[in-house]
Amino acid sequence: MTNPSLLILPGDGIGPEVMAEVRKIIDWFGANRDLSFDVSEGLVGGASYDAHGTPLTDETMELAQSVDAVLLGAVGGPKYDELDFSVKPERGLLRLRKEMDLYSNLRPAQCFDALADFSSLKKDVVAGLDIMIVRELTSGIYFGEPRGIIEEGNERVGINTQRYTESEIDRVARSAFELAMRRGKKLCSMEKANVMESGILWREVVTEVAKDYPEVELSHMYADAGAMQLCRWPKQFDVIVTDNLFGDLLSDAAAMLTGSLGMLPSASLGAPMANGRPKALYEPVHGSAPDIAGEGKANPIACILSFSMALRYSFDQGAEADRLEAAVERVLADGVRTADLLGEEGVTPVSTSGMGDAVIAALDASL
Repeated sequence: MTNPSLLILPGDGIGPEVMAEVRKIIDWFGANRDLSFDVSEGLVGGASYDAHGTPLTDETMELAQSVDAVLLGAVGGPKYDELDFSVKPERGLLRLRKEMDLYSNLRPAQCFDALADFSSLKKDVVAGLDIMIVRELTSGIYFGEPRGIIEEGNERVGINTQRYTESEIDRVARSAFELAMRRGKKLCSMEKANVMESGILWREVVTEVAKDYPEVELSHMYADAGAMQLCRWPKQFDVIVTDNLFGDLLSDAAAMLTGSLGMLPSASLGAPMANGRPKALYEPVHGSAPDIAGEGKANPIACILSFSMALRYSFDQGAEADRLEAAVERVLADGVRTADLLGEEGVTPVSTSGMGDAVIAALDASL
């Protein structure tokens, strides 16, 4: 049996720093749990542009298509603001998502007990929060045609098109229903069927798919009402499925319920490959944070938890994912904090590598 393969793309800003801590975790599993990976590494984003004049080379794209999973750090930074839109760092990430056809984006929002006071909402509203937002990732208004800026009369007009096919809605809905079956068997679909034809189709298709999942309780909600309810009482939700634009907005709103973007992972999944594993890209939700890059202040937990999602969804290692997540929870319960998590008086933050070392120590204690 060959080891599962993993492509690491550290990217820009704090990406290489947080990814270095994930490499420690990967090595730990190889040494202590007989769970080794064939790891390769490549460039993406600004790092790739600096080296090759493109945010993603064809060779790296080909490698991403051939491995069992891709783990990405972050892309972008002010250094690249003046580049043409076609070669901005973010285009590398978008190309990965599009060409790998990663249509189902999983964004968990989990509030660890030790961090409940860090949320802007009251502690009783967020304590124990554990929801999952499933965002359609490869269609909708970000990809629809026509698009662009045109001249109309004496002024310019910006055009973007919201477009969904039945099959695009069907596949992401099934992804969400499958996830709901593994969790609380409760799914809320969010759209704007009251004002958008694409929302009407979305609701109709999701309702039809629900017939194949009779154990799952399905509800529908307008996306703006969903945003309000996420702020009012987020624990009413388990799994939420929504389109690309609304998913972008709602998942960021849900992210801040937990207190820090530095804590949140994500997974982008596609169709199964020949070996049965889905095409997959895992990445932390936070950006490249160029203001603290190279200073050892970045929180690596989101990237570590992204690897935990890879263990769970790509490598069928749910028990080991639980082990890693429990180690993170133990570290936080012990009061270990990076700079973004400071709240208590007299607490000295640990460095990026210090947090990684603390997670390793907690993993050692789990043996």
